[in-house]
Amino acid sequence: MARLASVALDFTAIDFETANGFRGSPCAVGLVKVRGGRLVETATWLMRPPQGHDEFDPRNVAIHGIRPDDVALHPRFGELFAEIGGFIGADVLVAHNAAFDLGVIRSALEVSGLPGPAYDYACTVVLSRRTYDLPSHSLPFVAEAAGVPLVNHHDASEDAAACAGILVDIAQRHGAADVAELYDALHLALPRHPEFVPGRDALSAATAKALRGSAAPRRWVNWPEEGANPSANSGADPAHPLYGHRVVFTGALGMSRAEAKSRAAAHGAQPASSVTRATTLLVVGDGFVASDLRAGLGTGRVTSKARRALELRSAGYRVEVLSEGEFLQMLGGVWPARSA
Repeated sequence: MARLASVALDFTAIDFETANGFRGSPCAVGLVKVRGGRLVETATWLMRPPQGHDEFDPRNVAIHGIRPDDVALHPRFGELFAEIGGFIGADVLVAHNAAFDLGVIRSALEVSGLPGPAYDYACTVVLSRRTYDLPSHSLPFVAEAAGVPLVNHHDASEDAAACAGILVDIAQRHGAADVAELYDALHLALPRHPEFVPGRDALSAATAKALRGSAAPRRWVNWPEEGANPSANSGADPAHPLYGHRVVFTGALGMSRAEAKSRAAAHGAQPASSVTRATTLLVVGDGFVASDLRAGLGTGRVTSKARRALELRSAGYRVEVLSEGEFLQMLGGVWPARSA
């Protein structure tokens, strides 16, 4: 990992893996402590998710390879959180798509009935988009651009280390001595995740939805209708990685096109129906993953919108391609019944 001339770049990078589509189902966490721009300590835990939310979805297992037997003898999240929190201390937390990882902490605390502190945090997806010109800002692409190539993506400790390296590289590129100065240099406010006190604070939307059992199976939409494009929510959190983007959807998703647009708009993105020079995000269904970009969007995953997005990139326009899985992670929601 590169080092800044200053010794003020201190933070903790974090990455969670979850057992299922509910973000309050952590089964592994990786943590990397950075002092003066250098990795000085790491920690990783396997864990059983909170009781009642510990079913392992085969789709998640296929991503990270962690199975129920792997965590059967480990403590639950609630039993480990004091150690996790002790490692973090008062550090700024850094994560790739921080809305997800901070959401994991919040939802897991909520269903465990435990309080949690507030955290200042930084999101390397948001920072990457303002630093690198990439076809995808998924972690492997950004890690490579930062000079810290990622070998075992979805290993929590390796993902956290890659995230730490990305933050150090971005800070160097912008001449920032610490995380707050980096955000200031990019004209962004350093986000803060609020504390949680059971019985006082309302449950997050993701937890409330999970407790209502609203993840009922949905029909997979093979030939989606575009439908209307709702207006972006101007009151959404500007720190969210979807905020301010113009997003287009293509291919078969595990939710209706109307729902995808509505959920994107709620986070401050402006949905649109066609890829134009104004498009900044294209969400691709049909099982697309970011690594397909290296093969030029292999056969079976190509749509006219995807081809247009790549043409625009070649012409110098900054349009990013997301998989449905990455989009869902940004939403902090559950996997639709038959999504890829």
